[in-house]
Amino acid sequence: MLRFIAIRLAQAIPVLFVVATLTFFMLKLAPGGPFSAEKSTTPEIQKQLEAHYGLNKPLFSQYLTYLGNVVKGDLGPSFKYPNRTVNELIGQAFPVSAELGFWSLLVALSLGLSAGIVASLRPNTLTDYIPSGLAMVGICLPIFVLGPLLVLVFALKLEWVRVSGWDDWIDRILPALTLGGFYAAYIARLTRGGMLEILSQDFIRTARAKGASPARVVLRHSLRGGLIPVVSYLGPTVAGLLTGSFVVETIFQIPGLGRYFVTAAFNRDYTMVVGTVLFYAGFIIVFNLLVDLVLVRMNPKLSYE
Repeated sequence: MLRFIAIRLAQAIPVLFVVATLTFFMLKLAPGGPFSAEKSTTPEIQKQLEAHYGLNKPLFSQYLTYLGNVVKGDLGPSFKYPNRTVNELIGQAFPVSAELGFWSLLVALSLGLSAGIVASLRPNTLTDYIPSGLAMVGICLPIFVLGPLLVLVFALKLEWVRVSGWDDWIDRILPALTLGGFYAAYIARLTRGGMLEILSQDFIRTARAKGASPARVVLRHSLRGGLIPVVSYLGPTVAGLLTGSFVVETIFQIPGLGRYFVTAAFNRDYTMVVGTVLFYAGFIIVFNLLVDLVLVRMNPKLSYE
């Protein structure tokens, strides 16, 4: 296992290098700059600012300097937040995004697993058609549509929750439902398919013939194999939850890292954008590694080789 982890982490280094390189040059090729939109800035002051941040150097020189700082763990200063580094901003905002991702994942797993298991127990009946139909509706509704719909119904019409903010526990409900509900639909479909495949196996028939209760058949004998597709999907799910939080944090005015990223992209805050992309890429690589380790434990057919 240690050898497997070491190989995967070593493979992550060129991936992060490619991500950093592509993001850096794509931002540099985009029109505008971090100080070009400042109306009160004179050309002389703008030149001084560019010299202070090293933006007046040749592009490849800027790239090598930035890579050298990244290797040391320094993601650079933010161009739009004076006296703040990208490391400080990520450290301040990521806990909010992580909490949003946690509640959203909890919603996705709770709704998705429940709907998928119920649908698989009696296939091609009403208890299968209803959750499967709701799952298809959830798949067809993107986050930027589902969020405003939930706001319209529960915040503006019923007035059960607030429209935006991140101050109270009630402020977590709509963002978590928006982000988690979308992925709950995919998890429900995967759970149904995985459970149907396992419930048709011979060892399940043997367990039923020995008098095992339906609850024991599902919880003890079926879940471990039936949830393998769901566990495999958790890696892309977490990636989607993190990137989807950019939209959700903007809709609900949540002070998370996604909102900083969107603001930095509009303001051409190069270091903030590249630093956020690298941070999320590293986080997703580590989480995918954890998912692979869990899959080996769940599926005896797999090995670390």
